[in-house]
Amino acid sequence: MNPDDALFLDAFENCTLPFAEWRHRAHIRVAYLYLCELPFDQALDKVRRNIQRYNAATNTPEQLERGYHETITQAWMRLVAFARQESGLAPSSSAFLETQEHLLNPKALRFFYSRERLITWKAKAEFVEPDLTSFPCRHKPS
Repeated sequence: MNPDDALFLDAFENCTLPFAEWRHRAHIRVAYLYLCELPFDQALDKVRRNIQRYNAATNTPEQLERGYHETITQAWMRLVAFARQESGLAPSSSAFLETQEHLLNPKALRFFYSRERLITWKAKAEFVEPDLTSFPCRHKPS
C-alpha cells in the first residue's frame, strides 16, 4: 500500500483523521482502499464498522441527513467496486480518483435515487435498491 494511503487509513481507523478532512473524497478513498484489500462483503462490513466508530468518536449526531447512512454507504461501495473492476488497481487511491472523477461528485447518487427514496429513515437503516436506474454491473464473459 502506498505510504500516503497507509497514513490516511491509519488516521481514519484510529479516529485521528481531522473531522474537517472527513468529506466525500475521504469516504471514496476508504472504500477504494478496503476494496483493494478485501472481497466486497468484507470491505463493506469494515467500512460500515469504521464509519460508525469514527462518527461516534467525532460526536456526529444520528439525524436523517447526518451520521451513518446504510444505503448511501452501500451505493458508493458498489460504484467504487465497479470503477475499480473496470480500471484495475492504481498505484494509490489518489491516482485512482484522478481517473474516476465521476466518483468525486457527492450528488451522483441522484442518477440512481430520488430524494424521496434515499432520504428516509428506512434507507438510512437498511439498504434500499435505487428507484431511478440500476447500478452498473460488470458481466463476466461466458
